[in-house]
Amino acid sequence: MTTFQGIPAGAFEFYSELEQNNNRQWWQEHEEDYRALVREPLAALLAGLEPRFGPGKIFRPYRDMRFARDGVPLKNAQGAFASVQEGVGYYIQISADGLLVGGGYHSNSPAQLARFRNSVDASGTGEALQRVVDSLGSGGFVVEGERLKTIPRGYPREHPRAELLKHKTLSARVELDRPEWLGTSAAMGKVGELWEQLRPLVEWVGRHAAP
Repeated sequence: MTTFQGIPAGAFEFYSELEQNNNRQWWQEHEEDYRALVREPLAALLAGLEPRFGPGKIFRPYRDMRFARDGVPLKNAQGAFASVQEGVGYYIQISADGLLVGGGYHSNSPAQLARFRNSVDASGTGEALQRVVDSLGSGGFVVEGERLKTIPRGYPREHPRAELLKHKTLSARVELDRPEWLGTSAAMGKVGELWEQLRPLVEWVGRHAAP
């Protein structure tokens, strides 16, 4: 495994060029650049953070062409996920726009959604989640997820956590552009600090909304 030395600036330039040349020929000519600039540094980062956040997975760079109506074969960003529970964990993404860091959960089976709503509704667990969400919001994170337009049936409209009850998935993210430290070994510590800020959310959904 390569020792982590940062995410090189060339990774962002790679995706800037990919956005203008999203075709298989260009990819074949630049696949080695992808491995050196994007995949290998991300793999080293995930390996270094694994003891604290769980094993990481780098997503495939290819789009599923069964659902790609525009015919574009490649993703314009590289995402990776670290987790100790299926579907619940920490996210990082590299694209032409820069670095994105997040965490939470993104699946919503009926049983999972029922557990989530029951825990949001209960005063103890629900208030704890509200404090976590408020803290992340004040810390610069955007709290997001798939949401209903109205509060689900069975709950009063004036419920103190009505906005949380609308969620079918729940996560938070922060977009950091291209910080200077990202190209250095200090990036591992910086990403770790951001994931630590997300840990209360990830652990809450891990207890109350895991698949």
